[in-house]
Amino acid sequence: MAMAWRRALKHVVIPRDGAQIVGIRSFAIASKAKKGGKGGAADAAKTPALSKELKSTTVFGANILKEGSDPKIQPDSEYPEWLWNLLDKRPMLSELRRKDAKTLPYEDLKRFVKLVNRARIKEKNALTAKN
Repeated sequence: MAMAWRRALKHVVIPRDGAQIVGIRSFAIASKAKKGGKGGAADAAKTPALSKELKSTTVFGANILKEGSDPKIQPDSEYPEWLWNLLDKRPMLSELRRKDAKTLPYEDLKRFVKLVNRARIKEKNALTAKN
């Protein structure tokens, strides 16, 4: 009998006011009068305003020490040369397969061998996987 009532109540829509009277929990509804929640205005007042000069000369958030300061931005000549090539796109396996292996530069040849081995291992693992 209780299961029948439970199934029947699943499909009943209870208005919000009625749910409050009965004591049913529901999701909170954000009111337009209270914007920001707990301490929203207090948090905004605590954040310091940074000057444009300080923003352009310091890397904020790079300090990992408790009692340290954020590092200053150096001129480009102070950084190593390899740093400027980190975001360069490297060729994918399909592009490397289309090219002649004898004419590839050493770095691309090394990458080609690594990617071919990785693809072979993935294929072997897929064949031997338990279903």
